Amino acid sequence: MAGGMGNMQQMMRKMQKMQQEMESEQKNIETKEFQGTEPSGMVNVTVTGDRRVKAINIKPDAVDPEDVDMLQDLLIEAVNNGLEKVDTETANVMGKYTKGIPGL
Repeated sequence: MAGGMGNMQQMMRKMQKMQQEMESEQKNIETKEFQGTEPSGMVNVTVTGDRRVKAINIKPDAVDPEDVDMLQDLLIEAVNNGLEKVDTETANVMGKYTKGIPGL
């Protein structure tokens, strides 16, 4: 019975260490910046790992007062591309912690 308690305590320490590592990795991701672009390259955005838009750069050729809808579409594509990169990085880094856990 005593051996079972020792194993349980050891497992709890491992879980606490893993939780601390996960929190550290998540904070690291949140400090990174990701560049999102749309296919033509006329609109670029910088998003942070905590999913905040930090900067938007628009080339002058993308600004057509007669076609504001196009610029809006380019912005949406660039922002979504940046956010996809955040999601991919998060999945790659955090996946090592959830790999093999049923239901995750």
